[in-house]
Amino acid sequence: MPKMIHSMIRVRDEARSLAFYEMFGLEIADRLDFESFSLIYLSNPESGFELELTVNKGDKTYDLGDGYGHLAFLEDDLEALHQRLAEAGHQPRDIKDFAPDGETVARFFFVADPDGYEIEVLAHKGRFANQ
Repeated sequence: MPKMIHSMIRVRDEARSLAFYEMFGLEIADRLDFESFSLIYLSNPESGFELELTVNKGDKTYDLGDGYGHLAFLEDDLEALHQRLAEAGHQPRDIKDFAPDGETVARFFFVADPDGYEIEVLAHKGRFANQ
């Protein structure tokens, strides 16, 4: 059976992107440098899944388009991460509880990374309690 291993996003400012994703516990697992671009693979011990940051050298203009949704992270202490992101100037949106029938499906907030990619941060509650 195929195994999902990574997702790739293009970033403009490597240092800003690395600092942002380090707030989620991601560290550089591998780096491949080429003449016109670099591939930086980020991961953490919680998952075998990696986030690949592609840094193109030269033209750094990207259009995110309207098809991109978001990346999602689970977090044990949602409020603390929300506060750290706010203190770092990332302007996370308010924490929300999604409970359409009175039963919690998810507790979460969204924040944009330095390139405008949406990141959803979910608590271990509702549908995600056992993950």
